[in-house]
Amino acid sequence: MSEATAVFTREGETWLPSVLSRGPWDERAQHGGAAGGLLAHLAESAVDEPGWQLSRLTIELIKPVPVAPLTTRTEVHPARSTTRVTIELLAGDVLVARAHALLIRGQAFDLPDVPGWEPAQLLPGPDDCTQRLLIPGMPRGISFYETAMEILVAQGDTTQPGPAAAWFRPSVPLIEGEATSAAMRAVAAADFGNGLSWVLPPDKYLFSNADLNVHLHRAPVGEWIGLSSATQPDGSGVGTTLTRLYDAHGPIGVAIQTLVMRERRDPS
Repeated sequence: MSEATAVFTREGETWLPSVLSRGPWDERAQHGGAAGGLLAHLAESAVDEPGWQLSRLTIELIKPVPVAPLTTRTEVHPARSTTRVTIELLAGDVLVARAHALLIRGQAFDLPDVPGWEPAQLLPGPDDCTQRLLIPGMPRGISFYETAMEILVAQGDTTQPGPAAAWFRPSVPLIEGEATSAAMRAVAAADFGNGLSWVLPPDKYLFSNADLNVHLHRAPVGEWIGLSSATQPDGSGVGTTLTRLYDAHGPIGVAIQTLVMRERRDPS
């Protein structure tokens, strides 16, 4: 078992990822959900007034984000109703990820009735799910997806290729000593869409995402984030995964990933 108690710790201006940040493709590289959760935290931390909501986070995964010390650069562009934040994540002098965030100042009002529109729920809910996520051929061991996240399958058969749905919640803090916000949970979970709805066996193919785009129309309520995901592959080596995001009360947003699909090299 890992002795790590959080995915990241902070030392001054440096972020230290633990083994709990590891992804499925290379144990030296982070899962996109780990880096995504950190970037969501940095985006939310860029505004110090209450009432702002993270509405969009676009993450460019420029290089594999290493399980190694990271630093950041942040630019904030405020306006009356919106704040835009650009965050760069660096390993040494190497830019490994860049995020563009949009935060909107909330203003509550009563929506009129919209004929024919009802927010659908993801069913069954997390309290009624017991099956753990199992993807044949996915490496096992201490990692973000196996150790730092609790995952319960809601729909589909994740031992077979195709669309599926599941509920996700962090089992450890994403950042030592910091509360994991609703937006952090949503972004960290959203990066699992391509694995949840896999269409190529991971022991023979790579289908890592080069980006992650998350749009939230409201902040999730409760610990669990639901994903309903479908992957569209193409023989060109490019694919996309579309994910609808939920909490136990209904939809909260959408996410999309661009996939880089490759055959694994023969070790021989």
